[in-house]
Amino acid sequence: MKNDTSLVSCDADRARSRRRNTDGQRSGWRLRVQSFALPTLHGSGVTAFLLATALILSLSLNLNLAQAASGLADRVVEQKLANGLTVLMVERHQTPVVSLNMTFRVGGVNEQVGQTGLAHLYEHMAFKGTRTVGTKDYEKERPILEEWFRVGTELEQRQRELARKSQEKSASSEDRAAIERLQKRFTELQDQAGQFVAGNEMALLYQRHGGVGLNAATGKDLTRYMINLPANRLPLWAALEADRMAHPVLREFYKERGVVMEERRLRNDDSPNGLLYETFTSAAFRAHQYGIPTIGWESDILSLTPADTEAFFKAYYGPGNATIAIVGDINPKEVMTLIERTFGTIPASPSQPPLVTVEPPQRGERRVEVEFDAEPSLVIGFHKPGLGHPDDYVFDVIDAVLSDGLTSRLYTSLVREKRIAVSVGSDANYPGVRSPNLFILNATPRAPHTTAEVEAAMYAEIERLKTEPVSPKELEKVLNNLDADLVRALRSNGGLASQLALFQTVAGDWRYALKSRDKIAAVTVADIQRVATEYFTKSNRTVATLVKKAGDKHIVTAPKGEVTR
Repeated sequence: MKNDTSLVSCDADRARSRRRNTDGQRSGWRLRVQSFALPTLHGSGVTAFLLATALILSLSLNLNLAQAASGLADRVVEQKLANGLTVLMVERHQTPVVSLNMTFRVGGVNEQVGQTGLAHLYEHMAFKGTRTVGTKDYEKERPILEEWFRVGTELEQRQRELARKSQEKSASSEDRAAIERLQKRFTELQDQAGQFVAGNEMALLYQRHGGVGLNAATGKDLTRYMINLPANRLPLWAALEADRMAHPVLREFYKERGVVMEERRLRNDDSPNGLLYETFTSAAFRAHQYGIPTIGWESDILSLTPADTEAFFKAYYGPGNATIAIVGDINPKEVMTLIERTFGTIPASPSQPPLVTVEPPQRGERRVEVEFDAEPSLVIGFHKPGLGHPDDYVFDVIDAVLSDGLTSRLYTSLVREKRIAVSVGSDANYPGVRSPNLFILNATPRAPHTTAEVEAAMYAEIERLKTEPVSPKELEKVLNNLDADLVRALRSNGGLASQLALFQTVAGDWRYALKSRDKIAAVTVADIQRVATEYFTKSNRTVATLVKKAGDKHIVTAPKGEVTR
């Protein structure tokens, strides 16, 4: 883990567990938002079906499907504390290790206008420690931090006011002198606060006690923290994480905010892929928060204050908004005693304000271009229902038919036969899952072919879905391949913990995976044709094209994904 930075891409929520490479080969299940990414991490129908099957197979290999579903319900121990914290546990005694995943139901969708990027910024700040971790003397550090935050906020307010005034007339000597005094005091306080910082102490503590995979991810719908530890170090984890949930300290705030700004420049502004997807997503969503980049807009990031961040933490990071999944060599009764003793003392958090904004129906094709010194590429998106809608399961089958593997329709047609593209892909839940989202197609043309040729070829494959029934053999191959893929992915404790916490958070019940199995298995050829005809229309689509422009910005690779550390 890179403790002083985090990676952001084109701004997908990636609360998704499955993603595909655009070279036509499966990348397996994405267990980190965006990543997307992620996590990232998505709650689609096929994802749910595969999770159900994988959980069943991994926990009850000798049972048939119906018996295994019942067995899974017995193996997953679910508890809820009085303060609202949900705990999911699965015993696996093969090795003396445990995987832990703490997921909060908060992400980019919960941010307000002018404060975009807060969820991601707080994810960074959560690694800066608490009143007891990350400090050499908190009682001495605290008053310095409080004054530093006050001076920093006033300084930035004065700087913004001066910038506005300077558009009309030159700044007065009094204004400049006031800012210079604040800047000097700000630097003094920053240096004083730095003397009390025990850098990276939380990560070092985990490392010294055998922890691996310490990570975090922020997406549109959720934020996740995860680690793997020796089973006998579970008390250490509980003490550290309960302290972090109850008493975080926003030390090194301005430094870390600067790190976030560098991420934005690297992964969005200076990345052809990142900039393309940011522009595409903003064009597709005019009202809903899904159209806002998870990392935030530049002007918003630079305006975020310690007070803003602390208020956001208090509103969304309480126990009632969290799910902890623990998988490994554990005794659930002993674990719950430990959880009650540590997390149980944290007061219940206030109820979250509801998400009220609904994206209005799109009434015409939207097209945008992004100029960049990079090879052309293309993204097409169609609005569709979100998690739990009957048609959502159908879209995931379509996703697999179009882009799952070297024999998928898009790869076979555009890459192998026509040779007009070097990569193709699709995604059934972009950029999040809790609200209506997009089904997207993406491709990179093979020179000298153009994005227009590739776009036309993609529409031809879409039309095939409407007019030519998908063969039973294709459906069988899709389900078998996806099933086998997830079974392999969820053999790990971390994979299972990730998926349990994911579905509990985005669907409100980890059993959603089991409940959706019959629905995804019941998807018919007629369903595919109906859904393709209803949603894959010109008026419902947004198209973004990356246009090569020589002499532009330096190119940085940024794969789609959620904001992750």
